[in-house]
Amino acid sequence: MREDGWVPTVEEHRAAIDALLSPLAARKPELWRGPRPPASTTPRVLAADIHSPIDLPPFDNSQMDGYAVHAADVVPGAPFRVGARIPAGHGVDLLVSGTAAPIMTGAPIPDGADAVIPIEAASPNEFLPEHENSVVSFADTVVSGSYVRPRGSDLSAGSLLLAAGTQLGPAQWGVIAAAGVTEVPLLSKLRVLVLSTGDEVTLAGHPLTPGHIYDANGASLAVALAGAGATVSDVLVVHDYAPLLREVFEDRDREVDLVLTTGGVSAGAYEVVRDVFEDAGVTFGSVAMQPGGPQGYGVARIGKYSAPVIAFPGNPVSALVSFEMFMRPALRRLHGLPPDRRAWRAPLSAPLDSPVAKHQVRRGTVNSAGEVVLVGGPSSHLLHSYAESTVLVHVPVGVSHLSAGDLVDVWSIDE
Repeated sequence: MREDGWVPTVEEHRAAIDALLSPLAARKPELWRGPRPPASTTPRVLAADIHSPIDLPPFDNSQMDGYAVHAADVVPGAPFRVGARIPAGHGVDLLVSGTAAPIMTGAPIPDGADAVIPIEAASPNEFLPEHENSVVSFADTVVSGSYVRPRGSDLSAGSLLLAAGTQLGPAQWGVIAAAGVTEVPLLSKLRVLVLSTGDEVTLAGHPLTPGHIYDANGASLAVALAGAGATVSDVLVVHDYAPLLREVFEDRDREVDLVLTTGGVSAGAYEVVRDVFEDAGVTFGSVAMQPGGPQGYGVARIGKYSAPVIAFPGNPVSALVSFEMFMRPALRRLHGLPPDRRAWRAPLSAPLDSPVAKHQVRRGTVNSAGEVVLVGGPSSHLLHSYAESTVLVHVPVGVSHLSAGDLVDVWSIDE
């Protein structure tokens, strides 16, 4: 909130986060080398066009197990002497005139042949043991090109294999491998340092002393960041001690592109994130949203080090909702991934109330009738309710009450 009382809307704050992160689009691409795709929990995206160095397929080959023939020589019922077998992986042979060469799927078409007759259409309709006197006949004529996969019929050498911005899934990595490409320019993953702040925060696996809670934010945001395409360089718990937070920020051994913090952004007496970063270039204030009102963002400069900082509230639901609303779309866009959740409008199964001056984000599921069933209340500590939910439910500014049957905007969060 500014001194004049203006509170940014969700849309305005989202635009501010987009502007903060937009310079990261200019980062250098990552050059992947090797015969295997890189391990990743999210699809990678091409940073530049790549072209095929070879024809696909690289030679004329058989689409079926059968006989390679010269189509014009085939006369229904006329016997053909059986030539030498051509297995897959064999070099290109010459078809002897007047013969039919047994050929396997994927094997190269011999010079002089221009068609393949499937084994099922031959008489006998099985491959005989190899000997000099074997003969085969065919009931029908054959058209030149039948069951032949021509060289370059999928793609010719020098053609665009995949365009910049292509999301690389199984088929895309397959065609890269088929073309023999072993160097692929990828949009590099942003490296994010996650800091959970607060004297009360304890890592799981340690004894939980009175007044302490286990760190949920580090775990949930690390997974959320990976789903948005980023790499989590580290997840740390930082106590409410300003010199320690400054030291962590200035540790460039981590080589981070972005720092994400939770906690310490409100108006309390121990707001370490605000204390350290407000004078370093980060703006703090409130957004017209519930949960997740307190927010901070900006480029922090401490000593000779600087980095973009995004600061979320410490309550776990507030942190996750903030990520969904502001950070996930921007990060996925920077990684070349679809930025938005699947969204639609659905009727409420029961009434709800909402603060009229805030965009409320509730959690819920969708029943068999297509109705939205709210899970838990609006409170920002109800993480288990969030974990049981499959959708986020949006109640816009200006709405204080909705009745059962009223339509609301929902985002799917289980895909």
